[in-house]
Formats: sequence, C-alpha cells, structure tokens
Amino acid sequence: MSRKSQWIVLAVASGACAAFNGVFAKLTTTELTTSFATGIANILGLGKGEKVVEVVIRGMFFGLNLIFNGIMWALFTKALARGTSTTQVSIINTSSNFMITAVLGFIIFSESLPPLWWLGAAMLVAGNVIIGRREEDEPAKDGDDHVRAENGDGAYTDEGGELLTNEDVELDEGMDARRGKQDEDDVLQLDLDDEEGKTVS
Repeated sequence: MSRKSQWIVLAVASGACAAFNGVFAKLTTTELTTSFATGIANILGLGKGEKVVEVVIRGMFFGLNLIFNGIMWALFTKALARGTSTTQVSIINTSSNFMITAVLGFIIFSESLPPLWWLGAAMLVAGNVIIGRREEDEPAKDGDDHVRAENGDGAYTDEGGELLTNEDVELDEGMDARRGKQDEDDVLQLDLDDEEGKTVS
C-alpha cells in the first residue's frame, strides 16, 4: 500500500471511529438504551433487576465511547504524520465522519435523511474536495525550495537564479570544507611562528 493510500485509509478510519464515538455517547443517555436494557433483563429473567442491567449497559456504552475516542485520535495522528497536508487529512476525516454518522443515525435511531439533507451533504463534500485541490495546486513558497532540493524534489539556484546540479552543490560544499581546514592550518602555523619567535628572543 502506497503512502498516500495509507493516510487516506487512516483518515477514513478515524472519521468512522469518531462516528461510532458519537453513537455510543448518545446511547449512554438516550431512552433507547432503557428499552434495550429492559428487553435484555426480560430475556435473562431479571425483571426486578432492570435498573441494574440498564446501569451496566450504559456503563458499557460509556466505556466504548472512551475507547473509540482514543482510537480515533490515534488513527488521526497517524494520518497526519503520513499525509502530505493537514487540511486534506482533516477534510477526509470530517467528510467520512459526517456521512457515517448520518447512516448510523438512520439505522440505529431512525433519524430521517430528507433530500435536502443529501443536497447539503453533497455540497459539503464538494466544498471540501475543492479546498483540498486548491491546496494541492498552490505553488510552493520560496522558503521550501531548499528542503525540496535536499529531498530530490527541487533544485538549488545560484545568486543569478541559474540552476545548479548536485555535483555543483557538492563541489561548493567541498570547497567550503577545504577553506575552513586551510584557515585552521593558517591559525595553527601563526601560533607556532609566535612560539618560535619567543624562543629565539
């Protein structure tokens, strides 16, 4: 799997975990959990212990809420580390979170998704894509030229704006190193001459 595919998968997964995080947070407080706990208590023959079963189930949902929240942040952090743009990672994360939350809300809580909602969702996703594409097309800043050149994605230029090859850059660095060594040798020679002069006198 390529590096680009990795951060996309991680961003989508983090958005999905954020959606489940919201679902479990709602199940911790909603009346639907009360009905669910009552049904489980009746199946297990714990009619008098409905409240205890409800507390246990709500506690489980709260624990799952915390777990998915931690997983979401871990995946999102990895996506940011492997992605090329913080904006693009955030866009993928937000879009997947938005869509998956809507689907889960429809399935679990019977929330309605009218055509106007789908229109708004489509516009939101389209806007996010446009923002991401715009950031990709923006030219790199001059301050990034040196970094890109070191990574092999750009090139060094001299004071006149002419391109320098890697051999030219390495040659300049070698000359600078030799100049530094020559200066050190000159200083050392001067010190020796001074000591010899003092000895003769």
